[in-house]
Amino acid sequence: MEHRILDMISSPADLKLLTDEELGILASEIREQILLTTSKNGGHVAPSLGVVELTLACHSLLDCPHDKLLFDVGHQSYAHKLLTGRLGIFDTLRQYKGMSGFPKAAESPYDVHPSGHASDSVSVALGLAMARDLRGGDEKIVTIIGDAALSGGMAFEALNHAGQLQTPMVVILNDNEMSISRNVGALATYLGHKRASREYTQARDGLQSALEAKGDWGHGLVDFGRNVKDSIKQMVIPGEMIFEKLGFLCTAPVPGHDIAALKHTLRVVLDAEVPVLMHVVTKKGMGYAPAEQRPDVFHGVGPFDLATGEVKKSSSSAPKYTSVFGKALVREAAANEDIVAITAAMKDGTGLNEFAERFPKRFIDTGIAEEHAVALASGLAIGGKKPVVAIYSTFMQRAVDQMVINNALPDLDVVFCLDRAGLVGDDGPTHHGVFDIAYTRMIPHMKIMAPSDEAELVHMLHTALSLHGPVTLRYPRGEARGVELPDAPEVLEVGKSRTTREGSDVAILAFGRMVQEAEGAADILAEEGVSVRVVDMRWIKPFDEDAVRKAAMECSLVVTAEEGVIEGGIGEGILEALAANPPAKVPPVLTFGIPDRFVSQGKIPLLHRELGIDAEGIAQRIREKLASMKSEA
Repeated sequence: MEHRILDMISSPADLKLLTDEELGILASEIREQILLTTSKNGGHVAPSLGVVELTLACHSLLDCPHDKLLFDVGHQSYAHKLLTGRLGIFDTLRQYKGMSGFPKAAESPYDVHPSGHASDSVSVALGLAMARDLRGGDEKIVTIIGDAALSGGMAFEALNHAGQLQTPMVVILNDNEMSISRNVGALATYLGHKRASREYTQARDGLQSALEAKGDWGHGLVDFGRNVKDSIKQMVIPGEMIFEKLGFLCTAPVPGHDIAALKHTLRVVLDAEVPVLMHVVTKKGMGYAPAEQRPDVFHGVGPFDLATGEVKKSSSSAPKYTSVFGKALVREAAANEDIVAITAAMKDGTGLNEFAERFPKRFIDTGIAEEHAVALASGLAIGGKKPVVAIYSTFMQRAVDQMVINNALPDLDVVFCLDRAGLVGDDGPTHHGVFDIAYTRMIPHMKIMAPSDEAELVHMLHTALSLHGPVTLRYPRGEARGVELPDAPEVLEVGKSRTTREGSDVAILAFGRMVQEAEGAADILAEEGVSVRVVDMRWIKPFDEDAVRKAAMECSLVVTAEEGVIEGGIGEGILEALAANPPAKVPPVLTFGIPDRFVSQGKIPLLHRELGIDAEGIAQRIREKLASMKSEA
């Protein structure tokens, strides 16, 4: 087999020995490796293919890990991982007990922070720069942030602070043709027009002089106003660049797949003594035609055929929960013109494609701005509309304050649909939706439902839309159970469960996807002569206290099962209810859920088994508890 340059790279320091031409060859090899691995494992293909040359240019000039290179969002980091000593484990990408698909400090000293959520890197980078200044260090701080991530309000808060402090750092804007113009335009009206200080002007002029000294190439870079207006994105307030207003020196667009141009610009901006925004234009999916043509599909994709780019289909005929939700919402919206759908840069991921096509005036995509999306919903509700906010559970964490103050406090009619609730699999701890039960259960006025199958999801969406006040509907990622969908959805009685299996020895009170595991455990224990009742609780808040008390009175052991953190979860709520208003007989209670730790990536069945919340794990712990109770009797 012909030796590759990639096989000889053990650390970024090796890049300093390569010519620009050799770096170009290495870029091709990196793309081949990324595609070979992701075609088998799935992953974030298009984002990582788009920043190969940019990552090479950065690592060839920086001295990492002394210098710090950050990614926003971290799904751009595959090339970085290959260049930092992880080629040998790259085939374990996103696999159980394998290499994370995102930067992970515990995995490598080259990974600075766990970048799984967008718009945070400028804040982290500024903190690193301030720590450097306080201790008198000399490290360079560089962050690569995608233009979609830059639309998040947190990024602008950090840019404003960095521009005020004027400490050296480099923010590389990866302009990869994801929309930011709308978001920047909306924020621009709030930005002051006050000029930067004289010190800033002198620093800017110094950088301009340094660039102009490079000759014709340098003159092109400093032609700020004229060149930027010709960029793919309009990043100007009339006549002025928005980032200059924030106190950053700005370069004109640099071709993001030209290693020589990238290195030339980086050399200059890394020497600047003020914050610099380096504008780099890249193409998502660069070097792989299917990803270039369908960057939305290849943003995050499952295993695919490398030759054709066709995503490999599941053998199951069951629909995905996301698809069921999307179709159900379209049907509800056809019958109720007040329904408005809102998402935060996740139209495809939340199943709202058809809604957007059918009801374009009632569909809102705020970009990566969850706080704004949730507060916006409150205004729509006050205005008489029925907003449905569809956001991944893990991303809704960023808008808890808006759920509380803007929506729950005034008791508004808003439905929060939390996709990817529970464990999500290969994306790992930054994306597992395991905290939403805890953060929604604490909110007054909030009602919470969790469907155990796709038919229940349809009924629950219909129910949520019929209720007054804020309602949260949480449902998992992936395939549903394959049950028949209802012709006409029903309005479920608030706070009432349904018993799916009768039993007298043990009662398992299960929520959402855990109903399936509970029924599996009941089957296992039935073969051993243990009679297990399974209750699909349906409602997390208010939960069915009558069903709980009945289980406590009639069974010798009560079990709760949820796919969320135990700390602050509904299992604790049931224990509190039994303690506050105990029945005549209070049996032992076992709680199943996510323990007090972060869960790694891996296929969901493997993670369930590791955590002991699969059918066998639940059965085994019940078996052990019953044996203990018998021996103590």
